[in-house]
Amino acid sequence: MKKKLTTTAGAPVSNNQRSQTAGQRGPVLMQDYKLFEKLAHQNRERIPERVVHAKGWGAMGTFTVTNDISKYTRAKIFSKVGKQTEMLARFSTVAGEMGAADTERDVRGFSLKFYTEEGNWDLVGNNTPVFFLRDGYKFPDFIHTQKRHPKTNLRSPEAMWDYWSLSPESLHQVTILMSDRGIPKAPMFMNGYGSHTYSFWNNEGERYWVKFHFKTQQGHKHYTNEEAAKVIGETREKYQEELFGAIERKEFPRWKLMIQIMPEAEAEKTPYNPFDLTKVWPHGDYPLIEVGVMELNKNPENYFQYVENAAYSPSNIVPGIGFSPDKVLQARIFSYADAHRYRLGTHYEALPANAAKAQVNHYNKDGAMRFFTNDFGNPDAYYEPNSKGGPVEDHSFEEPPMKISGDIRRFEENDTFGEYKQPGDLFRLFNKEQKERLFSNIATAMNGVSMEVIKRQLAHFDKADPDYGNGVRKALGISELANY
Repeated sequence: MKKKLTTTAGAPVSNNQRSQTAGQRGPVLMQDYKLFEKLAHQNRERIPERVVHAKGWGAMGTFTVTNDISKYTRAKIFSKVGKQTEMLARFSTVAGEMGAADTERDVRGFSLKFYTEEGNWDLVGNNTPVFFLRDGYKFPDFIHTQKRHPKTNLRSPEAMWDYWSLSPESLHQVTILMSDRGIPKAPMFMNGYGSHTYSFWNNEGERYWVKFHFKTQQGHKHYTNEEAAKVIGETREKYQEELFGAIERKEFPRWKLMIQIMPEAEAEKTPYNPFDLTKVWPHGDYPLIEVGVMELNKNPENYFQYVENAAYSPSNIVPGIGFSPDKVLQARIFSYADAHRYRLGTHYEALPANAAKAQVNHYNKDGAMRFFTNDFGNPDAYYEPNSKGGPVEDHSFEEPPMKISGDIRRFEENDTFGEYKQPGDLFRLFNKEQKERLFSNIATAMNGVSMEVIKRQLAHFDKADPDYGNGVRKALGISELANY
């Protein structure tokens, strides 16, 4: 027997095909509340899209521990080999709106929510180990250059390269973006990184700095500009098709989680700032340590409910995982949760995609869309401290102190390690064909950019490696500028 169609209040619907009118040709009646309910709900079917990372694709899966790292962290997600934790992943482009094409050249978001027994742990990163900036103060300015010009309403290469050429710290990320890895063929063919420096702390109260790396087990596969343009001409939904289709075929994508560990005191000794988001830690100094395997093995039954409503924030940590002095991370701890409260509402973390599997007890009250109870079976315990049996703090979960000191002021960067060494090192790792594609990709991306901006950016390429700058000049057809 088929289920009966009802209104949102549960009343049976007798006719879902036609509105009520006064006579065959008469006007629609105000009393047709079912018509108005239907139209009103349609008007509200969309929520604000994310300001950044609007276009995304996601799936559910499991994380399985394969190596014991309990000496570094007390986090229960890593407590024993073989332990499995449910999780939800979302991948995304940074700049494009929800209707943008999947295979545009862009950084990809790589966001993971682990439903641990001690609360949700969110690792909100990208498919690159670095980013364009080292201070969250500059993030709105940078994102403005990736969005539409206020007059033309078009994306502006001039704005992008003007910002990058005036911000040499961006060169490392620009080099990755313009390399072969700038357009992965699908989410399963790219690495993921926590990007920031985080911290671990163990049962003895010892702190370690940590970097997270998720290494694709499907291999790296990328499109050239020409291949991506052809794909976009055929479909704007390539990533959704690939990820959803692979999981439906039971070809479950997998990533191996690796970490880099730095003892707390060594952060004072490195020649680079280990909390600088534009820098990587050399693997020779801090080798990769295997932790476990992430497998995506289930497509959500409703995309909107579990992928569009998914709300990731670096502020979601669990005992044994902590923050660092990384200035961009510190800014994101506020801005991400704030964005979700605006986009989804006050109680966004009670939505199915974001609800913890662990028991949740807090004293946050009321507000819009308070669709759940949180009185712990005792309505008298609605404040803290109380003598009514309400939830109480537990000092055993107190994080060890983080050793930070110094004057409070707006510091100028003192980067004695230099902005150009790591981008230059990366460039020199590319083979001849990879370098030629890098030069071509940059030249294409600079189409329409003013010569003043191009010259300024070429100077950065030169400082990373003279062959880098000269290769871009040749691709641009302006070799006469070689000695400007």
